[in-house]
Amino acid sequence: MKNKKVFWSLFLVVQIIALKILSSFPEFIERYYSNGIYPPISKTLRILLGWIPFSFGDLAYSMAVLLILRWGWKTRKTWKKEYKSNLLTITTCISVGYFFFYFLWAVNYHRVPLYQKLGIAKELNKKELLAFTEKLILKSNTLQNQITHNDSSRVISPYTQREIYKRTLNGYTAIALQHPYFQYDHLSIKNSLLSIPLTYMGFAGYLNPFTNEAQVNDMIPLYNYPTTACHEMAHQIGYASESEANFIGFLASVHNDDVYFQYSGYTFALKYCLRLVERDDEALYESLMAKINYGIILNICETEEFWDRYENPSEVVFKVFYDNYLKMNQQKDGLGGYAKFVGLMVNYYNSPQGWNDPF
Repeated sequence: MKNKKVFWSLFLVVQIIALKILSSFPEFIERYYSNGIYPPISKTLRILLGWIPFSFGDLAYSMAVLLILRWGWKTRKTWKKEYKSNLLTITTCISVGYFFFYFLWAVNYHRVPLYQKLGIAKELNKKELLAFTEKLILKSNTLQNQITHNDSSRVISPYTQREIYKRTLNGYTAIALQHPYFQYDHLSIKNSLLSIPLTYMGFAGYLNPFTNEAQVNDMIPLYNYPTTACHEMAHQIGYASESEANFIGFLASVHNDDVYFQYSGYTFALKYCLRLVERDDEALYESLMAKINYGIILNICETEEFWDRYENPSEVVFKVFYDNYLKMNQQKDGLGGYAKFVGLMVNYYNSPQGWNDPF
């Protein structure tokens, strides 16, 4: 047993070094992992677990936490005499978890960036951002009026959470016609059993890398659900970058033939664009806000008020941890990378291959 612990502990060092070397070859990862090993792993897990109506991964996480606490309690008096053995046990568990985390999903952090695959520019032009934001306002206003027949009423989704999940495939089928690498099969989206802690941590959802279940925080406003679900589905098909998942989630939402999905996608993008404009020019931001239907403002406030209600000191701790986690995995902008998808949207729209007149 001790020899096995030593092996796995040393193997952790080997894994870290190997991944560091491998990350220098994104084309290799793209071909042999992201488009080779990973797709059958992902599909198999979704087929095996997708039909279960609750989150198997959340249950597994909860069980793991209980086992860790149980082990900690049982070994609390052994550290003076058996600290070496206890440390080997910890590093063995970390090593095994590290292996499955990267093998089952996280190597995708090191694949070829999506902007390169799409052949579009990386940097964001401020004039193009402004023009794009104006178009988003017009489209969002049109959709809000179409749904409510009143520019001062917020949009209320008529669907249940499960109905929204079923409708997500429509958008992915549409974007896969132009980009086959966005193909999504075998639905596996669940309401997270850990929605309360997720809310206090400030997260709308997450992908369980060990079970490939897309988890959505079932406490968030329902009009946010379509784009949040589509975002997590993007992680499922191998796009680990948060900015890329935001971009793909946006595309899948606005290409859906359901008007509530389109509204969710366009207003989601609009919020991010407005934040960037506000950062650089507050007067311009105010002038843009004046053009937005009051009903849309109510929806935006609904989301902000929801997160404000659960703001707490632990959220900062978790976000600092996640920010550093992203930076360790080739996402140099950390949590700031979520907003990088604005550049993907604007540059994609201005490229010859841009989507079919979404405005």
